[in-house]
Amino acid sequence: MNSSNGSAAMQRITGLVDENSFMEIGSLVTARSTDFNLAAADTPSDGVITGHGLIDGNLVFVYSQDASVLNGTIGEMHAKKIASVYDMAMKMGAPVIGLIDCAGMRLQESVDALDGFGTIFAKEVAASGVVPQITAIFGTCGGGLAVVPALSDFAFIESAKGKMFINSPNAIEGNRIDKCDTSAASFQGEQNGCIDAVGTTDEILAKIRELVTFLPLNNEGDVYTDACMDDLNRSCESMDAMKGDPRYLLGEISDAHAFFETKAGFAKEMVTGFIKLNGMTVGAVANCTEIYDEEGKKTEEFEKALTARGCRKAAEFVNYCDAFGIPVLTLTNVKGYRATMCTEKNMAKAAAILTSAFASAECPKVNLIVGEAYGSAYVTMNSKSIGADFVYAWPNAKIGMMDAGQAAKIMYADASADVLAEKAKEYDALQSSVLSAAKRGYVDLIVEPADTRKYLINAFELLYTKCSGVPYKKHGTK
Repeated sequence: MNSSNGSAAMQRITGLVDENSFMEIGSLVTARSTDFNLAAADTPSDGVITGHGLIDGNLVFVYSQDASVLNGTIGEMHAKKIASVYDMAMKMGAPVIGLIDCAGMRLQESVDALDGFGTIFAKEVAASGVVPQITAIFGTCGGGLAVVPALSDFAFIESAKGKMFINSPNAIEGNRIDKCDTSAASFQGEQNGCIDAVGTTDEILAKIRELVTFLPLNNEGDVYTDACMDDLNRSCESMDAMKGDPRYLLGEISDAHAFFETKAGFAKEMVTGFIKLNGMTVGAVANCTEIYDEEGKKTEEFEKALTARGCRKAAEFVNYCDAFGIPVLTLTNVKGYRATMCTEKNMAKAAAILTSAFASAECPKVNLIVGEAYGSAYVTMNSKSIGADFVYAWPNAKIGMMDAGQAAKIMYADASADVLAEKAKEYDALQSSVLSAAKRGYVDLIVEPADTRKYLINAFELLYTKCSGVPYKKHGTK
């Protein structure tokens, strides 16, 4: 029985890919097991539709679980179909998109189903860093299946019916689902660190289509993913006034103001996402101190501090960009580390992970200091010390060991208020000004906020042919 019908699984696929572009593979596959009367059940496509299609003309491979067939449970043949999609995607160098709606492992198939789970995990790990992997949850995604979106590069969840959990809410000691639904889309989007966006089915499918247009198709693909119709020298107004909200800044400098945010609800004090500069996809990592709504009203505010969650979020994003050769831009505005008991338990390790991610990344790296850049927190945020190719700064930026007033209090603890003010001003001029850092070579260029776009385009175009390590040569010519 062909599964190309009106099922929700097929409707999601047709809503995702370009019109009439989907070609189904394995439509005649059914469950192989006969245990517990499974042979009597009708299992078209064994509960998962697989195939390939186009998104904006780009090849993608898709699997979509069909909850109308044995609740979309994973059995032996179901898993083999998904594994086959991964094999083909790896051969063709194209993204894999999984649409999840599944009650978990098929109990009738027991160890065969368990082996199928492991096979899917193994394929995801093998494809990691080779082709982009995108997962969207439209129904249940529980138990071990929750590892699937966590292993993928990007994940989305439907706001009303999407459920993601390792343990069901009622299985957590001291919790009840009516007290705190830990499987709910809102909870998972804000807490688990792998959900990029929450929305309706149509919103999620539109988000995935938009995301694919930003990404290279594979780790050998070109980061020039689009033609640029925007003015390369376009002036970016109100940048300095809105520097606390990097979502505004990134949207302002990007071609046609396009900004795709990742992990939007998680660790909001650190913003990650993609922009385009002259058609080139660039990954962005930015400190966030303010969030404004569409009407320009401030809705949230954060201290200028790194958090453990923010560091891990940024590190994972930088590692992704480096794996696919996507250049990275950082917008730095940070004074230190968050000082809470919870953060202190995890901060050193998280800061080390982010420092390692930036220092190890071989992709082009540019840092733009838009506010304050103090202490080792700044060093961690893609400073020249750990490998940034270029460091730019706005004229009013501050760079140094710490705030000038705090430094004066430490150095002149017993001084009067007048002396402290004088010493703070002196320290600021000698040690914290952007000009002082530029004279020492720690800042390559001081740029006006309105000119940010054109200078960043120039920087990344120059770095397009960056070669890490020692260039190969047979011998010198002299």
